[in-house]
Amino acid sequence: MSEVRVRGVRAGYGGNQVLHDVDLTVRAGTTTAVLGGSGSGKTTLLRVISGFLRPTTGSVSIGGRVVADEHTLVPPERRGIGYVRQDGGLFPHLTVAGNIAFGLPRPAIGRRDRHHRERIAELLELVELPPEVAGRRPDQLSGGQQQRVALARALAPHPDLVLLDEPFSSLDTALRAATREATARALRAAGATAVLVTHDQGEALSFADEVAILRQGRFRQVAAPRAVYGEPVDAHVATFLGDAIYVHGLASRDQFRCALGNLQTAGFVTRGAVEALLRPEQLQIVPPGTGSVDARVRSVTFFGHDSVADLELVSGVPVNGLRARTVGLRLPEVGDVVGINVVGPVRVFPSS
Repeated sequence: MSEVRVRGVRAGYGGNQVLHDVDLTVRAGTTTAVLGGSGSGKTTLLRVISGFLRPTTGSVSIGGRVVADEHTLVPPERRGIGYVRQDGGLFPHLTVAGNIAFGLPRPAIGRRDRHHRERIAELLELVELPPEVAGRRPDQLSGGQQQRVALARALAPHPDLVLLDEPFSSLDTALRAATREATARALRAAGATAVLVTHDQGEALSFADEVAILRQGRFRQVAAPRAVYGEPVDAHVATFLGDAIYVHGLASRDQFRCALGNLQTAGFVTRGAVEALLRPEQLQIVPPGTGSVDARVRSVTFFGHDSVADLELVSGVPVNGLRARTVGLRLPEVGDVVGINVVGPVRVFPSS
């Protein structure tokens, strides 16, 4: 297990600077998800950590060893990094066992076969694949199985760090979830330090110990998944991580008065005009007349596992994006009047 430290890194291509004084620490034995949209700098950061791009300033260290700074550039193959690509990158002409063994050190003659067989069996069990797949070729495996083999290959030489570059994006929804969960269990069981690069918010929040939000080459927030989702540092982070409802009102101590009633506040509380963030799951639909306010249902979108009801206040006060997320099959009908309660504290920001 090795800690990764990125300090003051700037990097880019030609005259185009992509990363701007980036700092990031990945604690030993944990996984950090670097989350950002297209052009945010995710791939550039991965190339800097892996050694395929030299930073113009700053440093990168893995396990206390500096691998990149103004005087040092350790090549990728000497950084002790395991790498899992989006497409797995398995060698099509090799069996599963051959792929996994590819990165293993070569032991003394006579011990090689036994050592490799033991390590391959150990890794197949770690990534939750049956022993019989060892003799198959990649085209005889499902996409999820291929990604698990790619992870096993990356873990085979006991790397200091595992980099996962959008490893689940090419899989269908059900397979993606199962593969993601198996990968997370394997990384924890191996005690591996890992960095996941992704643009998928749900993937980052469910997979990692910490989530690092990257925007325009700068980290906006680095924190545990619950913190970045429930306590975003600004409106951009809040909106990027999921559906957000903003409502204007007046703050006084720990209370926020707005069109949805008197609400409890959390964070950035100041007196006067402020803006509050709510998530749709904080809006609880109750019978009309029994909630803080009444609203009329404009539309209902059914997703199976939950539903979202778009609402407008009966009072006529506009609240952009007012919607409630509900669980269950008993849904309100379009045109119904319902009551609304806000559950839990709301995140408050200075008015923009």
